[in-house]
Amino acid sequence: MNFVPNDLQNIAFKKSMMGYNILQVEDVLLKVVEDLSELIKENAKLKEKLEDSQDKVKYYKTIENNLHNSLIIAQQTSEEIVANARNNADNIVKEAELKAQQIIEEAHKQVLNVKFEYENLRRDVTAYKAKIESIIKSQLMVMENLEENLNIQDKEAV
Repeated sequence: MNFVPNDLQNIAFKKSMMGYNILQVEDVLLKVVEDLSELIKENAKLKEKLEDSQDKVKYYKTIENNLHNSLIIAQQTSEEIVANARNNADNIVKEAELKAQQIIEEAHKQVLNVKFEYENLRRDVTAYKAKIESIIKSQLMVMENLEENLNIQDKEAV
């Protein structure tokens, strides 16, 4: 770059017969044209870089939005999975409680059946004992009667 704005303001052209020195003016104009041409090219490159950067920003914003949406979906999915797992756990606990209750009820029924059977056996044993006692008593009575009959016959025979 040949000139900066202050340089252009401070240029003093030499005067010649017909005005300013043509060679000096042409030289300054040539340098200004070069500078302007260079600035235009640089400006075009910067605009192109800016457009590329804006395109990249749009691209990355799209990626960011997609990632954000993916994160939201992943979070919702994980929350659903956790909720389903909790529901499954609750169902398993309820099933286990029902099963335990059924087992307890079945055990109570078995205990009642065993008690009922025990009472029946106890009654049978009591009845059998009473029957045996009755048989033994009747046999004792028969024996006593037999002994009395023998005693009576012995007395009569004497």
